[in-house]
Amino acid sequence: MVESPFLSILTLVAVVLLVVVTSGIGYLTVADWRDRRRRDDDKRSSRSATPKRR
Repeated sequence: MVESPFLSILTLVAVVLLVVVTSGIGYLTVADWRDRRRRDDDKRSSRSATPKRR
């Protein structure tokens, strides 16, 4: 069975787009996790830095 060049190019484009979209989702997930962790650390450090009222 002989594949047409059009199907080969279409398959290559689909694989490249799949890798790009997956990488973008992974980057956004890691960036969100890192930002959330930084915010939580800032909240904890600001709570411990301020003296508690009685």
